[in-house]
Formats: sequence, C-alpha cells, structure tokens
Amino acid sequence: MVFIMKRNKITGTLSKDKLKKHKQRVAFHEAGHTAGIYLNNKARRLPPVFFKIVFKGMSGATDTDARPYQTTDDDCIARVEGGRLIEFLPLSMQNLTEHNDANRQSAKDYMAAFDADVINLLIGPLAEAKYVVDKDDELFNRQLINLKALKNYGGSSDLALVDEYLQSFSADEQQKTDKLNELFTAAFDFVNNDANWAAITKLADYIYGASENIIDYEEVVSILEQSVAHFQNRRSKARRHYNG
Repeated sequence: MVFIMKRNKITGTLSKDKLKKHKQRVAFHEAGHTAGIYLNNKARRLPPVFFKIVFKGMSGATDTDARPYQTTDDDCIARVEGGRLIEFLPLSMQNLTEHNDANRQSAKDYMAAFDADVINLLIGPLAEAKYVVDKDDELFNRQLINLKALKNYGGSSDLALVDEYLQSFSADEQQKTDKLNELFTAAFDFVNNDANWAAITKLADYIYGASENIIDYEEVVSILEQSVAHFQNRRSKARRHYNG
C-alpha cells in the first residue's frame, strides 16, 4: 500500500517570484518529512522504512497534488511516497493495550511506531514554518508556531492524517490532546535541533535543485548521512579549537 504525504491544494496563478518561494517552501516541507522518517526513526532504533520523493509537473496537471499554475515545463512539486511504519490503523487500540504477556511487547512496539509516524508527519509543516520564520528574521518558538499555525505551512493534510492516528489511539479527548501535545513537542524539538536542521536544509536545497523525476531512498539517506557527518566533524573541530 502506498502512502502519500501531500500538501493542500492551492488554486490561482503564481508569479515567477512567488512560484520560486513556494517551491522553496515545498522543498523544506518534504525534506522535513524525509529527514524525520530516516533520522528520527534511526534515533529511536526503529526499523528502516522505505520511501521516495516524487516530483509532479504542475503544468496541465489535474490531480489534487498539482496546482493549476501557469508555469514552465520544468516547474514541479515534490511529495513523499511511503515512509510510514504503520500501514493499517486499527479502529481501536484496546486489544493492543490489554495488559497480558502476549500483548505487552506488541503494544510497546506498536506505540513506538505510532509515535514516530505522527512525529514525522508533523516535522514536515514545522520544517516549512521554520524556513519561513527564519527568512522573516523571526524567532521560531511554540508561541509563534503552534499546532493551529501548521495549516499555514501546508499542514492541513498532515494534520488530517495525524487525526486518523489519534482517533485509533483513544476515544477520550483529553488523552488524545495530551498525546498530540507530547508528539508535537518532540517534532518541534527535532526541527529545532541544529544538526537536524542542517540536514533538512541540505536535503531541501537538493530537492529544490533536482532535475530528476524521483529521488530514491538511497539517495536521500546518502545526503542526510553526509550532512550529519559534516556537522559532527565541524563541531568536533570547534571543540578542539576551543579547548586549545
């Protein structure tokens, strides 16, 4: 089954300058998703889950992922296909959360995957938000960028998927709210981490300048790993210099 992380449909015609800005925002959005899927899952010691970044030409496109822009043939929009650990959400988690020896480990594994999937969905619009906020010389914080604000950063479809996860999590509204706040905080902290942000930025630049129709999993992983290694090496050199 193929899962697609996609942005909201936007109608209207964009100028060349606005289209460029929009494509930059999309690049950071999808870079956030994929960096989360790979780096966040890896940090949580979860199994790798494959994905790819697909580019959709916007000229003459009619599906909901494309916008009816008047653009040149090389203008496109990127989206992530795949990347979720949970393929089918149960109607209820009651059976998984029953406390017996047979289900305890399954419930633990499921919740680890559940948390990671939701965090990775939230990282996309948060990355786009941080890109915009940084460009505007504003402070990226939770007072300015909260859950409701994510709809301003292509996050409506991501939030709709998150809501599907939460509906299966619990029927209790307070439990759902608490879980969402917990996972939003984790996603925010991931994006606000210097090493992660450097990786997201490097991948976003690559997405924005890409000429191919698909960026494969292995290609994304290589870019992210190179960025992480470069960041760690630079930090090590700075520490050695500081310590004399």
